[in-house]
Amino acid sequence: MQALYEWGIPSLAFFVWAVLLFVLVPPIMRRLKKKAEQTQHAFDDVLVSTLGVPLILFFLALGLNFYLDAIPPLPEKWTRYSDALFIILFILAAYLFVDKLMMEILRRYSKKVDSIASSAGVIKTLYRVIILVFIFLIVLDRLHITITPFLASLGIGGLVVALALQDTLSNFFSGIYLFFDKPIRVGDYIMLESGKEGYVTQIGWRNTRVRMLPNNILIVPNTKLVSSQIINFYLPETEMAVLVEVGVSYQSDLEKVERVTIEVGEKVLQGVPGGAKDFEPFIRYHTFSDFSINFTVILRVKEYVDQYLIKHEFIKQLHQRYQTEDIEIPFPIRTLYMRNGGSQK
Repeated sequence: MQALYEWGIPSLAFFVWAVLLFVLVPPIMRRLKKKAEQTQHAFDDVLVSTLGVPLILFFLALGLNFYLDAIPPLPEKWTRYSDALFIILFILAAYLFVDKLMMEILRRYSKKVDSIASSAGVIKTLYRVIILVFIFLIVLDRLHITITPFLASLGIGGLVVALALQDTLSNFFSGIYLFFDKPIRVGDYIMLESGKEGYVTQIGWRNTRVRMLPNNILIVPNTKLVSSQIINFYLPETEMAVLVEVGVSYQSDLEKVERVTIEVGEKVLQGVPGGAKDFEPFIRYHTFSDFSINFTVILRVKEYVDQYLIKHEFIKQLHQRYQTEDIEIPFPIRTLYMRNGGSQK
């Protein structure tokens, strides 16, 4: 009778406690989730969506703790395992909560931030490996299993793996650097040191993918990006200047040339898609060449690839306007002076 009192009542109470947890917690969490969806804050939605299973495990661990205190003392061997089970439930509840919270945050913010979307795999792998290793070491310690030999073996094994995967690890840490330092971002238009250029479509844990203008994908190891010079045409902003070289004959009225050229530039920027409509184009004369006076026309476009259409339309319209205004665009000529005083072109 005493054994029934000492073991039966605590065991029944613990069983009822566990059943109530699995029966009551899910509907309570569903009700809280509906209320959280009615608020304007996003954090409560994230928090409620991650609490279900971790909350059950947490209260189950509390019930197990009260149950172990209520029953007669267990043998030392079983006490060690019961303590380990208690710690495992707490750790598992904490791990699932943190893991679900991180996954939910990554899922929500990856839709808003491209760098998070492209590096989500790196973040998941990194923090899961770290957390699982710590959990494993804590469990071994609670089981009174010495972890010193394991740490030594882990260090030697890690050294061997690091040497074998040197290139892979180098790319991995380069990917982490690209994620935090952000010299390039998904969607940026970049030019590599090799001269290849295109849009960054993905920054992975080992390599970065660049979609070139012919619609081919260039795969670049992250270490190459970190150690080489890169031109990012989207930093500090996407708008950029476009320079067009033009030459007119020496007989031209330079004031008129400047006025006409600026008018054409303004018309192109206002009417052609991709032109910076608020920008006022200007020119700068710079060279007396062999057969023309050369100058640079400075235009501005919204992004790098817009320059091709802007240049195309500007040259067409400028050529047509010069013909209308009788402004000569010279072609290469050379004048030869003969010793008898004559000349020949």
